[in-house]
Amino acid sequence: MNQPLNFTTVLMLLTPPFLWAGNAIAGRMLSNLASPFIINFVRWLVALVILLPLGRTVLRRDSGLWPHWKRFAMLGLLGTSLYNGLLYLALHTSAPINVTLVGASMPIFMMAIGRIFFGVHFTGKQIVGALLSIIGVVIVLCRGDLHALLTLHLVLGDTIMIVATILWSIYSWMLARPTEPASIRQNWSSAILAQVMFGAAWSAVFAAGEWTLGQTHFHWGWTLALGLLYVSTAPAIIALGLWSVGVARVGPNIAAFFTNLIPLFTALMSSAILGELPQLYHGAAFVLIVCGIVLSSRR
Repeated sequence: MNQPLNFTTVLMLLTPPFLWAGNAIAGRMLSNLASPFIINFVRWLVALVILLPLGRTVLRRDSGLWPHWKRFAMLGLLGTSLYNGLLYLALHTSAPINVTLVGASMPIFMMAIGRIFFGVHFTGKQIVGALLSIIGVVIVLCRGDLHALLTLHLVLGDTIMIVATILWSIYSWMLARPTEPASIRQNWSSAILAQVMFGAAWSAVFAAGEWTLGQTHFHWGWTLALGLLYVSTAPAIIALGLWSVGVARVGPNIAAFFTNLIPLFTALMSSAILGELPQLYHGAAFVLIVCGIVLSSRR
């Protein structure tokens, strides 16, 4: 962990935000076709089927996975099941640009969790940079009207996304504190399969709860099929694999700032695909977030 950034690592950490931006767009497009936890369950079930032939050795009885199964069950719960299920749920009441900008508060949650639970110390510049990012998020939450802060009323999707971001921060710190054998970490398909296997099981539980509450809907068609194929591959298998390696290399506090690129990619995709043009306050928020990235990256 805490290796210097090089071209390969930067590319590893740049690709997931681009693919996750596409995941937010796809989630918005699929929100009227299927309920959020059903989307998440099918997503990880398909990913599991794809990964099984590639990383099946990790499932052997003598694999190093089983002595550490509780860790992977927690990784699957936080990063695979809950974060993504809550993301799709948030997209039912909030636009992709808003959801991803709220997610840009991740650096400050990363720092708080790192300091409280992992004893990590941060520089003054990193703290100020994180505060600039959170100010950008507040601008989104109040829809650009600073007077509305006095009577701030969060859209349900915004609140859900804040919870999801906290869970993802915990997940990323767990990735940066590996306890499993190196043989699992060094094989990307095995490492991801171990998480996805438990994540799919957790997702099935939440999907069952959604069905029990009568909140399930599923309208099969080509749009839904293609959307599920995308979210099951690029932002799931590829992005999760690259993110896991990148976080292990540089640490979650540095990697977190790359997630602030998601709003930029989302805004561009929303404009091109959904016709949801960015507003002026989105631009102001993004400038603050970028300033936070630049300041925090300086030592």
